[in-house]
Amino acid sequence: MLTDGEIRPLGLMPRASNYTFLVELTDGDVRGLGVYKPREGEAPLWDFPEGTLCNREVAAYLLARALGWPRVPPTVLRDGPHGPGSVQLFVEPAGGDHYFTLRERCLDEFPAIAAFDIVANNADRKSGHCLLASDGAIWVVDHGVCFNEDPKLRTVIWDFVGDPVPPPLLADLERVAGELRTGDVRTELLELLARDEIDAAAMRAEGLVRAGRFPQPGPDRAYPWPPV
Repeated sequence: MLTDGEIRPLGLMPRASNYTFLVELTDGDVRGLGVYKPREGEAPLWDFPEGTLCNREVAAYLLARALGWPRVPPTVLRDGPHGPGSVQLFVEPAGGDHYFTLRERCLDEFPAIAAFDIVANNADRKSGHCLLASDGAIWVVDHGVCFNEDPKLRTVIWDFVGDPVPPPLLADLERVAGELRTGDVRTELLELLARDEIDAAAMRAEGLVRAGRFPQPGPDRAYPWPPV
């Protein structure tokens, strides 16, 4: 449905920095909703190559799939009504919950998200990018400004500074660091990112494994704005 289905725009998402469409996806008798972010609708950024944000959305999904965490909705790169862009399966939220309202009762869910953001070098992990879905699971979205070579981590999730990274996460990180160097994950990401960006992601994964603990915020701005 995501890769081959017909895309019918239903409307623009409000308050988005880039053109972001809610779309209906139809593949035969199968119907669903998606989020379509066309390359032509991306606002230029001084610190990211122009026209690459949709690639980074897909790269984030591939990294999460390789790690086995966190839950990033399936995302593909394909042509659409407004040209090539990313198409992501729409996750139905259960309500208005986000990180700041979820951490009190679901804090164990967030070390994986924090570790993922370190490796992906997520420059914009807002609280509202963590969604409690109607199936009771927490999903994370909006990864267009990830994978920069330079340190860019900006996140609201700093609860684990200095804490040990859980051993199962470290095992996955060590495995995927190798795959970012020479494996299938690298091959997939080379279709989306620059070689140096993939190497930098591998270095971040290796560094987190060596440290074994969540890092301190960097000297530059460590929080996104707005935070929600």
